[in-house]
Amino acid sequence: MNSNLRMAVTLEEAPWLGWILVKALMRFAFMVANNLVAIPSYICYVIVLQPLRVLNSKRFWYIEGIMYKWLLGMVASWGWYAGYTVMEWGEDIKAISKDEAVMLVNHQATGDVCTLMMCLQDKGLVVAQMMWLMDHIFKYTNFGIVSLIHGDFFIRQGKSHRDQQLLLLKKHLENNYRSRDRKWIVLFPEGGFLRKRRETSQAFAKKNNLPFLTHVTLPRIGATKIILSALVARQENGSPVGGDAKELDSKSEGLQWIIDTTIAYPKAEPIDIQTWILGYRKPAVTHVHYRIFPVKDVPLETDDLADWLYQRFIEKEDLLSHFYETGAFPPPKGHKEAVSRDMTLSNMWIFLIQSFAFLSGYMWYNIFQYFYHCLF
Repeated sequence: MNSNLRMAVTLEEAPWLGWILVKALMRFAFMVANNLVAIPSYICYVIVLQPLRVLNSKRFWYIEGIMYKWLLGMVASWGWYAGYTVMEWGEDIKAISKDEAVMLVNHQATGDVCTLMMCLQDKGLVVAQMMWLMDHIFKYTNFGIVSLIHGDFFIRQGKSHRDQQLLLLKKHLENNYRSRDRKWIVLFPEGGFLRKRRETSQAFAKKNNLPFLTHVTLPRIGATKIILSALVARQENGSPVGGDAKELDSKSEGLQWIIDTTIAYPKAEPIDIQTWILGYRKPAVTHVHYRIFPVKDVPLETDDLADWLYQRFIEKEDLLSHFYETGAFPPPKGHKEAVSRDMTLSNMWIFLIQSFAFLSGYMWYNIFQYFYHCLF
């Protein structure tokens, strides 16, 4: 009887499973087509615009940044139309979208990057002027060439590479951050996915009498220290210049804000890039919580900075514990309720950038075909 029941359930689910498979194949085919037209078109435009880079570098990087934002918008749209949306909590980071900032983000899966690509699309030119610090493996993906052109930094993990990578990061910031008019940096201080680093982090915490964390791992300090040392403007007395916590329209030069960003998935089940592309998982809302800290309140000495970062991730642990217990982030101090905001993408805007990508691909194909016939 149990065998017959299982067979009946399987037969009932067959059409649904079949539709999931067909939909996944269709989405994969569209993703491949999207990449085949959008990425080569981006590269061709960048090549053609090289004279502008010589004549007006700022204008060149502005145009490149807009195209970069459109490409990330296309990636965001793959999840959007699969029903993977974002709910935002905490402080409104739109208020500092024109200032320089570093986002410190907890890292659970490859879907974290896609989530940020989506939720930052409506934050003005943030995505266009953003620099990502990501694992070097991303260099060998289809998007790697775009990130290389844009000036993102690929960091190699592991103790044997750590010192060399930090020197390379310092040099990369000096050569690319200001010259390309970058404003925001996205950093995952944990140095790897939660599932891979949790055990090591807990052993380190036990050895050093630090809190036992489950939903995050203790952050690594090196990249954060390099970024702050390289980009924070200094006063004559050596103290950092930064914005005021009560006046987010501060116009000080240099890095001004640290955005503590916490990503939470329903039931603590992260979304990976395969799910984002194929859409075989049921629609889900990813929750993103923001807290803004003036950089002038962040210590720059190694030990003090380590304590400050550890405290932020201990607080992340509390935020995530509360979320997984209640389905919502706790309210800020002095408030009775936490306020959430739906992040939305414009369907018309997605249609326009996708149309531009496919029309550009068609145009470049005809241009290359014309020159091919002229030469051969």
